[in-house]
Amino acid sequence: MLDKVFTNNQVTIAGEVVSEFEFSHEVYGEHFFVVNIAVCRLSNSYDIIPVMVSERLLDVKSDYRGCVLQACGQFRSYNRHEETKNRLVLSVFAREVTLLENGNEEQNPNHIFLDGYVCKRPVYRKTPLGREIADVLLAVNRPYGKSDYIPCICWGRNARFADQFEVGSHIQLWGRIQSREYQKKISEEEFEKRVAYEVSVSKLEFIEEEEE
Repeated sequence: MLDKVFTNNQVTIAGEVVSEFEFSHEVYGEHFFVVNIAVCRLSNSYDIIPVMVSERLLDVKSDYRGCVLQACGQFRSYNRHEETKNRLVLSVFAREVTLLENGNEEQNPNHIFLDGYVCKRPVYRKTPLGREIADVLLAVNRPYGKSDYIPCICWGRNARFADQFEVGSHIQLWGRIQSREYQKKISEEEFEKRVAYEVSVSKLEFIEEEEE
């Protein structure tokens, strides 16, 4: 059962482990590692999603590549300083992990629920083919005054709805985590391949704030 303070950020994903565990950081003597899992989409393509796991949840010295791992927890962000600027880094912070038998799990679950506040004016646009898209950056509160900043992408009716939000709007959303490769321009002639993570929104609600 998730702690009450985490009900505003809930994730369940499962997929094939496609990397070894890589050390991330240490907090009060507890070591955390990151492992990548491939979560299948309905289109049979894959999202490669990083999962942060404590050494107390799983034997991080073992090689689980090829196994199916299910993780329940939160989608978290932190700023990593790179040269002259900060870069937003996202991963699933696992509170529970389970190794599943192939074929016994729901077909690659990828569910996320977020309850937070719009912290940048949504960006609404149309693709050359006329598809409507809106980018929303959501601040989701964490204990001790911290927040996670989660990029979300809305489509169609949800995009038009999101375009009406103001900074500070309280919203709830449901969707899935997806990964997307892009080219980062390093210099006039040099590009670097990077991966961005975002929430693809399937359902969106505006929460009316009660006046005091």
